[in-house]
Amino acid sequence: MDRPRYRAPKPLGSWPRLPGPLMWLLFATVAEAQRPNVVLIITDDVGYGDLSSYGAPDLRTPNIDRLGREGVRLTDFYANAPSCTPTRAALISGRYQQRYRLEGPLSGPSTASAEVGLPATGRTLPQLLKNGGYATGLIGKWHLGYKPEFSPSAHGFDYFFGFKSGYIDYYQHTGGDGRPDLFENATPVEVPGYMTDLTTERSIRFVEQNARRPFFLEVAYGAGHWPYQPPDRPSTARDNARHLVPHDDDPGTRADYVAMMERADRGVGEILATLDRLGLATNTLVIFTNDNGGEWLARATPLFNRKFTLWEGGIRVPALLRWPGRIPAGQVSGQVGITMDLTASILAATGVSIPPETRLDGIDLIPILAGRTPEVERTLYWRTNFAGISQRAVRMGDWKLLVEGGNLEHVFDVRRDLSERTDLAGTRTDLAKRLRALLIAWEATVDAEAKALQR
Repeated sequence: MDRPRYRAPKPLGSWPRLPGPLMWLLFATVAEAQRPNVVLIITDDVGYGDLSSYGAPDLRTPNIDRLGREGVRLTDFYANAPSCTPTRAALISGRYQQRYRLEGPLSGPSTASAEVGLPATGRTLPQLLKNGGYATGLIGKWHLGYKPEFSPSAHGFDYFFGFKSGYIDYYQHTGGDGRPDLFENATPVEVPGYMTDLTTERSIRFVEQNARRPFFLEVAYGAGHWPYQPPDRPSTARDNARHLVPHDDDPGTRADYVAMMERADRGVGEILATLDRLGLATNTLVIFTNDNGGEWLARATPLFNRKFTLWEGGIRVPALLRWPGRIPAGQVSGQVGITMDLTASILAATGVSIPPETRLDGIDLIPILAGRTPEVERTLYWRTNFAGISQRAVRMGDWKLLVEGGNLEHVFDVRRDLSERTDLAGTRTDLAKRLRALLIAWEATVDAEAKALQR
């Protein structure tokens, strides 16, 4: 794997002569300062077409869009899954979530989900960064387990402020079962404020407190996940924050959703301003993406369908990366990518040691986005069986096979037919056979590993 490491300091012979201990102290200080910081910003249940730079006509996201103007915007980037927990498991592990049997969102701590979570292997993204000398922080949503052995700290996060459930009352800070769900590290806390604003404030504090050392910060906004509670209108979410759907009375509006997302965008702007103020922007890789497709108030245009499905609207998501001096500004890239590629890219960019047994499933995208290597063809896989939806999919190059149920197969050219309106299964049976074989082989591999893990 092509790993762009941090720029080495000047050879010692070219430095001014200083006493030996001072020379090595200066050398180590410069080397440490040149290791890039990483800020990874993830929103929740946001549609592919919900950013201004992705065509939204009614939602203003100037700060998120700034990352694309000053870096690169990807058109063909995917979440690892059409729902929260599986995608986040792939991000933290760098591997297909099926290997850990995390294929649907965990429910509340009072359910059987309380016993389930992402196992801490010692090789997860935050742990490897921590081992490499990085300060590591997660602000916002976790959703990878409630027990201590599944907690953010067990995976290598030095600091955690946020919630463990899939969603939270933005004002009362309770989860779907009505229980308080706001933590600082392992301690339940009560902090007044709108959850999106608290996420921004704690993220800025983390950057300020770690400005003199390399840091990795995951900013996991709850917006625009339900409950649809806009800012500056304090209220208690109805029915313990139950997901309100179109046929409900007073279910929420697109205007509410827009206000929630624009507040998150404002938070992104405040975080970027903090990097500027502290002189950290030029040495910080900033990434923005989303965990899965949007819900019914989101905008998927021009894609079809939404969250929980493996149609493009359920898994194709926005992704923008900025790394001044490393990624040229103002690019739009059609390179196919997926959430776990971000894991590989961050580890490569920071130059931390990756044990061979980590076995990352993603690839380092930075050399491609930096223009050092050409785009590569990808073959990516998905599987979901949740909320009454059973689907499998594979994308190889521009071709996608979507299997619904057992044998309802669709074949699409998703480069030219983004909306998946022209099913080619009847004319490209060759592709259906080839892609189906790849999908079956992948399933056998990940299921065998998951089975071995359960022993």
